Amino acid sequence: MIITGVIIFVVLLVGAVAWVGVRGYLAKGELEAALPLASQLKSQVADGDAVGAAASASGLASHASEAAALTSDPIWRAAELVPWVGQNLTVMRELSSTVDNVSRFGIGPLTSLAGSIGLSDFKPADGRVDLQPLVDAQPALAESSTSVEDAITRVQAIDTDGTLQPLIDARQKLLDSLLEASSGLTVLNKAAQLMPAMLGADGPRNYLVLFQNNAELRSTGGIPGAMAMVQTDGGSMSLTQQTSASSFPKFPAPVVELPQETRALYGDHTAQYMQDVNFTPNFALSGQIAREMWNRKYGVQVDGVISLDPVALSYLLRATGPVTLPTGDQLTSDNAVKLLLEDVYARYKNPTEQDAFFASAASAVFEKIATGSLEPQALISALTKAGEENRILIWSSHDEDQAVLADTTLAGGLPVSDEAKQNFGVYFNDSTTAKMDPYLQVSIAAGQKVCRNDGLPSNSVRVTLTNTAPADAATSLPDYVTGGGLFGIPQGNIRTNVAAYGAPGLYNLGVSRDGARIAYQGATDEGYGVSKVEVELAPGESTVLDFQYLGDVPSIRPVTVQHTPLVNPIETLPLDVDCGAVLK
Repeated sequence: MIITGVIIFVVLLVGAVAWVGVRGYLAKGELEAALPLASQLKSQVADGDAVGAAASASGLASHASEAAALTSDPIWRAAELVPWVGQNLTVMRELSSTVDNVSRFGIGPLTSLAGSIGLSDFKPADGRVDLQPLVDAQPALAESSTSVEDAITRVQAIDTDGTLQPLIDARQKLLDSLLEASSGLTVLNKAAQLMPAMLGADGPRNYLVLFQNNAELRSTGGIPGAMAMVQTDGGSMSLTQQTSASSFPKFPAPVVELPQETRALYGDHTAQYMQDVNFTPNFALSGQIAREMWNRKYGVQVDGVISLDPVALSYLLRATGPVTLPTGDQLTSDNAVKLLLEDVYARYKNPTEQDAFFASAASAVFEKIATGSLEPQALISALTKAGEENRILIWSSHDEDQAVLADTTLAGGLPVSDEAKQNFGVYFNDSTTAKMDPYLQVSIAAGQKVCRNDGLPSNSVRVTLTNTAPADAATSLPDYVTGGGLFGIPQGNIRTNVAAYGAPGLYNLGVSRDGARIAYQGATDEGYGVSKVEVELAPGESTVLDFQYLGDVPSIRPVTVQHTPLVNPIETLPLDVDCGAVLK
């Protein structure tokens, strides 16, 4: 009897192993068959191929469902209890289940949009955007976006320690795909929520548009120069008023109550001069200040404030093509930055004429966009690129809109860190009181290393600034560009305030300049430790600032830096922290 029992047990065991092995092999085949359908489906939805998208979605759902069924029966679940082998089976089951859920609740809703909404729906026609397709698409986009976010959370929680390398690779591949999909879905979902309201679906709205001039830096880009009020109503857009920041008076007292931290770091001028509203890197505060200043001068409480710079304008020109200005100049994506940030000052000595030129450029581009004279795909790409570089910022006075904007780059908030990255902020404010910043070259490198016995990481954000102005800048550049020697700054020199923001909880170790510790203004802003220094560089001169912070948890994470958008885009480079140079 004992021998018979052993034989039966062995037979059952072999049968179970074979069962699991065969089903695992079949599930692998189902998942591999689903992959090309997912890629195909993405193109079909974008192209508006409703029939093709439905067929691909059906096939994808079938393969995903079968893979989930193959890896979830009682024998498979029992086999998961076997040491070592079980963990591999658990990972395969969880991956299959996640793909099944995404195919049903993430991809399924999207297929309903194929043929009903496309890129052309973002294109104005005769000054108006048809809002109904966006309104109709929003529920499906929201459902799909939520499903993909849930899937990301599930995949991130899958423990692959000690499992086979193909499963580890499969988990990472699925996670990368989900993150990519989530990024696009988040943008679309938020656009579908925001655009109808902002374009006046529920009645007229007014928006103040600030054109930031990077030739004179401010934390969020540049000094506000040309300004305009845009009215939206039922999807239509019209430019109703234009002016310049220089036409605003100095208000005798701050127009809003500034946080004490903002006053300490940036002064009352932040809420007294329109040109200084974006001394602070917190664009929500800048927007509120600009709105109140506009109201005090014109008696209009705008619904929000939108900001963009000449570099963003150059991206938009890729979608519109060249525009001809009243001066006869042709503004293109290639010449916009130089024309608006350098050539205009050589041509026009009078600031009023400069402002008029800026206003005409903004008006011409707006008119071309409003009439629909653009390529939709290029417009989406331009807006995406400008948004990623923090060159387009939006603040809304409507709480529901601001809630949608809150966790996007468009909101212009302070840097956010999480378990995946340590994010710092570096912001620049010109104090030359001139237009020399096209000649300010900046590079940023950042890194993290454990240099202490307690395991806490030392963070270093290294900022290199170089004045690339010609040696004869004092005579070869216009006085309006150099500042003409006012405020005691030699012509050709560039004076800049640099503020580095750590994350809440980090300990500020201080600042070094060219390897030597220097004095700095230490402060906090909304819980962020801030180090602020001022540097002045003569033509050809360069300096290196090293802002250092001690981490609050013993872990190493990738370090990123959110920074003021400069004339030329810059990328944060990796930095190998030298423990010998860490400030004590």
